[in-house]
Amino acid sequence: MNPKVDFYFNKANKWQAEIRKLRTIVLDCGLVEELKWGAPCYTFQKKNIVLIHVFKDYCALLFFKGALLNDSRGILVQQTENVQAARQIRFTNSREIGKLEPALKSTIYEAIEVEKAGLRVDLKKTADYSIPDEFQTQLKKTPALRKAFNALTPGRQRAYLLYFSTPKQSRTREARVEKSMPQILGGKGLND
Repeated sequence: MNPKVDFYFNKANKWQAEIRKLRTIVLDCGLVEELKWGAPCYTFQKKNIVLIHVFKDYCALLFFKGALLNDSRGILVQQTENVQAARQIRFTNSREIGKLEPALKSTIYEAIEVEKAGLRVDLKKTADYSIPDEFQTQLKKTPALRKAFNALTPGRQRAYLLYFSTPKQSRTREARVEKSMPQILGGKGLND
């Protein structure tokens, strides 16, 4: 147990008993406990394997390379259609965790083996994402915007493209592009 992570398990929330149980299970698998993104992250040879996190309606184990895991039990969940690599196992009570403990340990050990083998999830490239017409128009009109967008990291580019393409109405897509232009020109990502 890493004392820097203790605060996460001690703060009052409705998932306290569940995440403490998950912590014990994960640590029993020999992983190193660290604090990353404000949550308990468990690593093997400095590589992220699994994260414990809480949401309003559930708590979860998030496997960073979950898409590569054999999910014969059907317990891994893809959070949204845009999540490429990570998968969650969600819980709403301690009984579920206790019942699944052997499966959880098996999944954690499999995730460690995936990391040992150096396997990687084939991620979509930024070029595989469509550029909404509203953003394409601005890129053509404003060369500085194109240059600034191309200078962003691929992850930041993908975040903008997903954000711009999500709305059904062109008017909303245009508004998002307009609102984001200063941030892109400033070299910032969507959530920076």
